[in-house]
Amino acid sequence: MVGPNTPLLDTVNYPADLRKLKPTQLRQFADELRTEVIDAVGQTGGHLGSGLGVVELTAAIHYVFNTPEDRLIWDVGHQCYPHKIITGRRDRIRTLRQGGGLSGFTKRSESEYDPFGAAHSSTSISAALGFAVANKMAGKPGKAIAVIGDGAMSAGMAYEAMNNAAAAGNRLVVILNDNDMSIAPPVGGLSGYLARLVSSSEYLGLRKFASKVTAKLSRRLHGATEKAEEYARGMAMGGTLFEELGFYYVGPIDGHNMDQLIPVLENVRDNAQGPVLIHCVTEKGKGYKFAEESADKYHGVAKFDVISGKQDKGPGGGPPAYQNVFGETLAKLADTDPRICAITAAMPSGTGVDKFAKAHPDKAFDVGIAEQHGVTFAAGLAAQGMRPFCAIYSTFLQRAYDQVVHDVAIQNLPVRFAIDRAGLVGADGATHAGSFDVTYLATLPNMVVMSPADEAELVHMTYTAAEYDDGPIAFRYPRGNGTGVALPEVPEKLEIGKGRLVRQGTKVAILSLGTRLQEALKAADKLEAKGLSATVADLRFVKPLDDELIRKLLITHEVAVTVEEAAVGGLGAHVLTMASDEGLTDAGLKIRTMRLPDMFQDQDKPELQYAEAGLDADGIVETVLKALRHNSTSVEQGARA
Repeated sequence: MVGPNTPLLDTVNYPADLRKLKPTQLRQFADELRTEVIDAVGQTGGHLGSGLGVVELTAAIHYVFNTPEDRLIWDVGHQCYPHKIITGRRDRIRTLRQGGGLSGFTKRSESEYDPFGAAHSSTSISAALGFAVANKMAGKPGKAIAVIGDGAMSAGMAYEAMNNAAAAGNRLVVILNDNDMSIAPPVGGLSGYLARLVSSSEYLGLRKFASKVTAKLSRRLHGATEKAEEYARGMAMGGTLFEELGFYYVGPIDGHNMDQLIPVLENVRDNAQGPVLIHCVTEKGKGYKFAEESADKYHGVAKFDVISGKQDKGPGGGPPAYQNVFGETLAKLADTDPRICAITAAMPSGTGVDKFAKAHPDKAFDVGIAEQHGVTFAAGLAAQGMRPFCAIYSTFLQRAYDQVVHDVAIQNLPVRFAIDRAGLVGADGATHAGSFDVTYLATLPNMVVMSPADEAELVHMTYTAAEYDDGPIAFRYPRGNGTGVALPEVPEKLEIGKGRLVRQGTKVAILSLGTRLQEALKAADKLEAKGLSATVADLRFVKPLDDELIRKLLITHEVAVTVEEAAVGGLGAHVLTMASDEGLTDAGLKIRTMRLPDMFQDQDKPELQYAEAGLDADGIVETVLKALRHNSTSVEQGARA
């Protein structure tokens, strides 16, 4: 396939090449870079709108600063595709998010131009501060530049870092990429002029001189003069908060205007006397009309046709997505239960809370990228008699673990955790995989942890959680669509800690948790074809365990295998502990635990990830056969002895 016509971009393989261009060529360069991003993501899918919004900013930063010696750190990293093209990876840009290809986020092992890996929000300022202070301590001149979106500024961690920024001296630059919240006055020629003015050496020198003069006056007058200047600038440009945190505020400036970006960045590079925050206003999806008109739909996209904008989402119809089943079920339950409410952390559509919010707008709360606050907020709601559902991706709930322990579990408050994206997540890779929630939740006293085998079970578990008032309860479910089973018209309240037998056999017992049940059933068919009768149980719960069912299966089958899409420390560990505590292992039982491998799996097609992890039907069969061979060998050795 012939790519877009990009004669200027073709001359740039690394930032050093970019710096050879004339300032008058940067506009054309940015246009070509934008075209290349659109074409590449059209072929691979991925994050589009965020990257298009920072094309000019990316080019300007690499043009002005001496990367990679000056460290450029992107918050989240989903906007880094233009950055990757400029930094020696254009020849691989059409492998984005594919097995063996480029990551959809920044990644240290991929390039020296990615000094810090990221895929979770609001970490950039803390990391950049670390780089900047390290340079200061070593006497190195390099600066650290953090680019953070206004959405990420809803997380407390960003302000924790800014509160310590003075330690970096003039080596820290924070660029606030404001593309959504409109926290600044409208951008125009005047504001751009003011930004260039307040970042210039003349203004900085004048301000320093004024500070020296007022210091000789009374302390009271000095403070009044300083505050007057600060608040005057704050009223005009919105910078008072950042000044209070120790930053010199510059902005707002048009993040798509090279004539504003370049001189401001150069002034900050050459004249900064302390930490600086540059406020850039940008537009998500800039330069591609379909992304401009629908920023939410073009934030993350499937492959699409560049001309029409039509995304290739595969055949229509099919089973509903798990998050939509959850959201719609919860909305129906809230029709008759006024205590039900929902909390999400900046992921309403990703968690299905948007479905709930449409039906019950006064009972849905998007707290922004603030998982810690969201969990404790839910705890307060629960303590006051409400029935809160805290819907957060598994990988993001990790950020609020202390609140889960301290504010929820210890107080035994009935917060309901709806944990989306549990398990492997395909193209999003290790940073977004929900590998650890079973382990970090099931270890907590008072916590109930369950996992549905399909979308019908998710309906039942949502209802069960709504009706459970004895303490915290969590249910985890994967990314993607269900299995195609019919959804129940009336949900069933499950008995806490009770599993179900799905298939009865005699020799092998497969104990499944969650949506690996379908692969367990396929494995049972394959074993049956080999003359090995297999029982399959859907345990439903890992905390509390169905001790009665598990005990029966262990003592009546030659081999038992636990299967879960979670890290070590989950179902398998709990079953082994139970068997050990009851002395069942003394009888020579063969128990094997199947779980995610002790590694961070890179992005790939889901079926290939499962095969690599051994959590498909073939992997289950192989595990059973190895256990049986080992058992036969042990018996033969014992007989010979």
